[in-house]
Formats: sequence, structure tokens, C-alpha cells
Amino acid sequence: MTGRESPATPESVAQPVPGPGARTPPAIVPQHAVLVLPSTAEFDSRTYRIASSLAARGHDVTVMARLAPGLPALETHPAGYRIVRVPVSAIDGLPMAEWVRSRLERAWARLRGSGRAPVAAAGGAGHAAASREPLDAAVGSRPPTTTGRVSRASGSLRRLLAIALTVRSQRRRTVAVAPPADLVHGMAYMGIPVALAVGQQRRAPVVYDARDIYLEAGNLARLPGPARRLFGRLERGWAQKADRVITVNRPYAEVMAGRFGIPEPLIVMNCAYRYEPPPTERRRRFHDILGLPAEARVVLYQGGFSLDRGIEQLVAAIGDVPGAVLVCMGYGALQPELDAIAADPARRDGELGPRVRILPAVPPAELLDWVASADVVAMPIQPTTLNHRLTTPNKLFEAMAAGVPVVASDLPGMAAIVRETGCGLLVDPASPDAIAAACRTILDAPPEERRAYGERGLAAAHERYSWETQVERLVEEYGRLTGRLW
Repeated sequence: MTGRESPATPESVAQPVPGPGARTPPAIVPQHAVLVLPSTAEFDSRTYRIASSLAARGHDVTVMARLAPGLPALETHPAGYRIVRVPVSAIDGLPMAEWVRSRLERAWARLRGSGRAPVAAAGGAGHAAASREPLDAAVGSRPPTTTGRVSRASGSLRRLLAIALTVRSQRRRTVAVAPPADLVHGMAYMGIPVALAVGQQRRAPVVYDARDIYLEAGNLARLPGPARRLFGRLERGWAQKADRVITVNRPYAEVMAGRFGIPEPLIVMNCAYRYEPPPTERRRRFHDILGLPAEARVVLYQGGFSLDRGIEQLVAAIGDVPGAVLVCMGYGALQPELDAIAADPARRDGELGPRVRILPAVPPAELLDWVASADVVAMPIQPTTLNHRLTTPNKLFEAMAAGVPVVASDLPGMAAIVRETGCGLLVDPASPDAIAAACRTILDAPPEERRAYGERGLAAAHERYSWETQVERLVEEYGRLTGRLW
């Protein structure tokens, strides 16, 4: 193995040669799949895994995504699928004539250039924009005031309107250019209304990939009651219109079945491809790029920089983990605050330099090579919403696939997997002291004990928690929907 992720190849999924007298198994029928994603498709691991697996099986795959500055409108991914990006904005979603929209867009651009434009909400991969509160304010709490409540309610409604208009814009633009499809796969709550429109026009079955309990996640969880009820009705309608709903774990599936009034969704877990980590002596990516001393230990947080993911608690904890550096690799609304923390002279160590380091997100095909270079992967997601309490995040499976021990929240979604596999330690995610103690326990353990955490996770990833096992469930369901083998 090369130490890289190893997507399936057409040869690896070819049908076995039958023996004498055996029935010839049905052959895969090349088909057209359209995946609709409410982001740029640069860093979405689930989309990458689905699209690369389908392309490897010989299918024609197009990912319909959003255009952003510096990205091409049409791109051929090295894994063999196309990405088509369309321009999307809230103003473009207004129900008015094109010439009015274009004038509003120009006026908006002038306001932004002058610095007088208000901050607009933006959708990520199925999520409203994260709050931009400073980290210190996020950790603490402030007594609500009447003015503050009114302001937050007004801001929430503006965000909901911006989301609705952005979705309308993407739907209009996507339907105009989407290719023919035998099946349409809609990612997240901002992708499914677009996917339903494409499926209706192309007369193709539609899959709703509900990757979170969105009503209980992010900014939607903070919306006023009437707005949340409205969104809940909308999502229920989308789920019922879809030909199949899928999600990422059983707790989510049980909640969705009750809320949407549908059969239990198909579970396709967010596991990584099977991967063979490089030898220990070659796991130097963070040391090389950050100029860390050889003895430095890396505690990695990778993923979205947003509230309630445990970043604040990790920043508070890392000072009590001798010889360790916290590397935050990703992107999101908390980037400015993290940059300021990383530059704070008070958070430096004479030997290590800054105790908090920031790196940009990397493409999914490169991610496991980076994860394998960490000493611990930390995911102290906070129990602030039902969605967080039940989550099984990508980063858990990616750490297991890379053979790296984890420090994870002792919450229902993650705890059972960590206990079953023995891949790391569980903590009270709200306690920086507990997080620091767990990191020290792993990092200071004898070498053979420290390796055993990673080896147990790697073995479980190869045997059960791999994308290769999960994708078979997905393509079987695709075949049921289209009547032809995928």
C-alpha cells in the first residue's frame, strides 16, 4: 500500500467469474447519477466517496455544486466524475425579473466594496452559517436582554429568509444546466429541494441524504419556535416527496422516521475508505509544515470551525498537555478568532512555539495522510443539541481508518463505537480538564499501549467501519429505485 486512500477501482468491483454450471450474475448497468450539493464540493468527504465509488463502477457521475471565487464552473475530478458549479446568491433567488436582480446584485457589490453592507447568512454543506461570536463569549454565557432577544430573533429570521432565497437561486440555476439523470442524490436540507426539482424535470427517482437532524443542529436549533416549526414542515414534505431517505446512523434514522412519517431511513455510515497508514517514521506532515520539534506531540482537530464542536474546550485544554500542540485544520466562521488565539504571545511555549496552530482544509483524497500524522484526534463535540448528542462524525471514522487514537465525547452517538472498538478514550466534552487528562493518558502511555489504541481502531475500520462495506448498501438501494444494477 502507498499510504494513500484507496478508492475502489472498476476492477475491484467487477463481477466474479462463474464456475462451470453456475448462473452468470447480473452485470452492472452504466447509469447517470446526479449529486446535488449545497457547497462548492471541495471538501465534502461523503460526496467524494459516493461520486468516486460510482465512477469506479463505470457510471457517469455529475456533482452539481455552488460556484465560488477562484473555482472553475466545470471541473473533472481525478476520481473520474464531473463537478458543475452554478452561481448562487440570495438576491438571485428573489422572484423578480432578471434585470431587477442584476441591478440589485451590482448595488450589493458596491455596498460590500464600501464596507457598509450587512453580513449575509451563507449556507454550507446543508447548514446555515455558524455564529461569529468570539470563542470566550461562546464558552461563557450572558444574561439575555429584551433588546438582545429581539435582535437575535430578527437575525434568525433574516438567516432563514437568506437560506430560502439561496436555495431558490440554486434550484433555478441547477435545473437549467443539470445533465440527464437515472437517479438524483440530494445532499442535506439545502440540497434536497434542488434535487427534487431536478428529479421532477428529469423524471428520475430522488434520494434525500439527511446527514444531520437539521432542526436540532446549528443555527436552525436557535431559530424562534414559529420559524423552526415552519422549517420542520418543509423538511417533512421534502422527505415524503423523496423516493428514499438515507442517513448516517441508527439514532438519526429512528428520529427521522418519527418526524417525517416515513419508513426508517437506510443507514449508510460516514466511514472512510480502507487505508493503510504509512510507517510511524514517515508520519511527519505536521512537523514538516509547521516546523515543530521532533519530540512535539500533535493533538488534531479537523473539520468545521464552528461553535459547539469542542474547539473552545480544546484551546483551553492544550496548555495542560505538556509537549503537545493543538492543530486545527479546516475552515469556518471561527477562523478569525482561532487566528487571533494562534498569534497570541501568551499562548506560546519556549520549545514548541504557538500551542495552537491553524491549517486550511485539505481535499478528501488527501485527508487520511494528514490524519495519520497526528498523535491524537480530538472530537469533544458539545451536547448542546439532539443532533450533537447523537452524532457519529466523519472524523471518528477517519481517525480509526488512519490508525490514530481518539479522544471523543461520551455521548450516545460516539460512545458505543469507541467502547466497542477500544480506539480511544471518552470524556466529558464540557470539561477542558477531562479532555487534557485523556490526551495525557494516551500520549504518556508506553509505546506499545499507545499503538494498541490505533491498531484496534484500524482493525475495526478494515473489518466493519469502512466505506467499502457501506457503499454496497447504497448501490443496492439505487438498483431497487432504478430497476437496474449499479
